[in-house]
Amino acid sequence: MVSVTTRLAGWWGEWIARRALQREGWRILGRRVRPDGRHEIDLIARDGEVLVFIEVKMRRSEDFGPPASAVNPAKRRALSQAALRYLKRLPSRPAYWRFDIVEVIGVPFSPYPTVRRIENAFPLAERYVREF
Repeated sequence: MVSVTTRLAGWWGEWIARRALQREGWRILGRRVRPDGRHEIDLIARDGEVLVFIEVKMRRSEDFGPPASAVNPAKRRALSQAALRYLKRLPSRPAYWRFDIVEVIGVPFSPYPTVRRIENAFPLAERYVREF
């Protein structure tokens, strides 16, 4: 079971990430999307013509390791599966899409959180390449 504090931190981190991306001119298409009914994509956005599936990682400090370390192979497979299900439901598939990680460093409601984006953080999980 996830604690209320952890859940609050996750919601706050996603809100900060969404706001930062919108300031950069990104168009947010969805948040907390579960196209396969199981696996959640934190944010789906457009960066120009590129469709971006975003995993938000909330960290209290940089001492907890790099954000990419929190997206292990099992999480990549889950995100890949959800992304493919989302892409298959679109009327026309985008020419370009990728997976990004947005890291938010700080505690909920801190006035100046640090936001970092890792563009093209990981590829589609190998087991799903043939499906696309």
